[in-house]
Amino acid sequence: MSNSLDPTPMAPSSAPTAPGTTTPAPPGGGQQLSHGLKQRHLSMIALGGVIGAGLFVGSGAGIAAAGPAIILAFVLSGLLVMLIMRMLGEMSAARPASGSFSVHAEKEIGPWAGITAGWMYWVMLCCGVAAEATAAGKIVNGWVPGVSAWVWVALFMVFFCASNLTAVKNFGEFEFWFATVKVAAIVAFLVLGGLGLAGVLGPGAPGTANLTGQGGFLPNGTSGLIVGLLASVFAYGGLETVTIAAAESEDPKRNVANAVRTAVWRIAIFYIGSMALVVTLVSWKDPAVVADGPYVTVLRHLGVPGSGTIMQVVVLIALLSAMNANIYGASRMAYSLVDRGQGPRSLAKVSGGVPRRAVLASCLFGFGAVLAAKFWPDTVFTWLMNTTGVAILVVWLFICVVQLRMRRRLERETPELLTVRMWGYPYLTWTAMAAVAGILALMTTTEGNREQLYAAGVLVALLIAAGLVKQRRDAAAATSTG
Repeated sequence: MSNSLDPTPMAPSSAPTAPGTTTPAPPGGGQQLSHGLKQRHLSMIALGGVIGAGLFVGSGAGIAAAGPAIILAFVLSGLLVMLIMRMLGEMSAARPASGSFSVHAEKEIGPWAGITAGWMYWVMLCCGVAAEATAAGKIVNGWVPGVSAWVWVALFMVFFCASNLTAVKNFGEFEFWFATVKVAAIVAFLVLGGLGLAGVLGPGAPGTANLTGQGGFLPNGTSGLIVGLLASVFAYGGLETVTIAAAESEDPKRNVANAVRTAVWRIAIFYIGSMALVVTLVSWKDPAVVADGPYVTVLRHLGVPGSGTIMQVVVLIALLSAMNANIYGASRMAYSLVDRGQGPRSLAKVSGGVPRRAVLASCLFGFGAVLAAKFWPDTVFTWLMNTTGVAILVVWLFICVVQLRMRRRLERETPELLTVRMWGYPYLTWTAMAAVAGILALMTTTEGNREQLYAAGVLVALLIAAGLVKQRRDAAAATSTG
């Protein structure tokens, strides 16, 4: 029997059921996860999940390194993300699960794979909560200097922890409106940028001067493109949350399919379109692109009043949205893992349709990372942050391997579940896998990225070792009782 979350109610049965399913009462508390998310929630989660501070601010470093070639970097990484999401969409539409790829990895590869992929992703999301809360606190502290940034960090952590402890529809509503603001900001930027290209706004139509001048389209050669490519890959991270959330929607199979289909091309337009506007309208050498962020620089160039304040508000909303989504995603991943016997069983308790203990554990880990940023910024916090940079690539590798195995099994056993199909299977899956491996190899070429690889390698090795030990113990226990 599958470990997936089957949204269809079934009659009670005395037969044993695989851990992770929602039909019987979970071992921790006698309740099931609710199905309070609607299609509009999932669509906006899919759209807004990757539109974060990394795009609005962090992309400036990629532009400074790659120059106009940042467009090519975002195209290449965007194509990779489309393939990853299509694979994940295929698996999640066939068997929706709150643990998403971790559940599928356990079934198709083994428990050690589910443990490694799931807890790696959990650590990444919790550390993301810490980084986002800290950045948000600094922004508000700049507006209200009389209140310490750490007070704001604590308030944000408490607020979003509390909101995630309530019904899942509250998470969905928060994320819907957060994502709406972010999407509206990107659309407005695209419109204003288009007017700037036409010469209606700003000093006049720039033509191709910024694209071909000042060193050409690829001013820093392939080394600059590599840095830009890595920056763009990490900017896309976060889409996976929609497949986790799909398991708590009214119609998981249909909703995840629709969310994946509509999100991919829209995100490509938002990311690639906005990057193309930035490097066409302003010089990639402008120091403000890194110092103030590319979007602020462009809006200021076009003469938009209050552009700095406007983008600060948007960035704050993006950070709070990411906090909200990361707490949700981390808690559901933790719940799925412990419900499958891959973590402390006490965290599997569900009350009010919410895994509240998993929410609290995720928030506590995140707040612990916040404290690490304050007291051990150059040791513990740096190591944690370094692991998160590579975690998404490790997860993507698992998704590729699992999709190859799961697709063969589904075609053989239950082909009717393949309502979403991976394009060009298996060739594009192998292509995506090679691309992820290539990105990991490219990370060895720069010192900062090598440190991330080493830190992540330690965590991956520890998780694999723990997973293999548990897998062998479970196998030995099953043999002895059999």
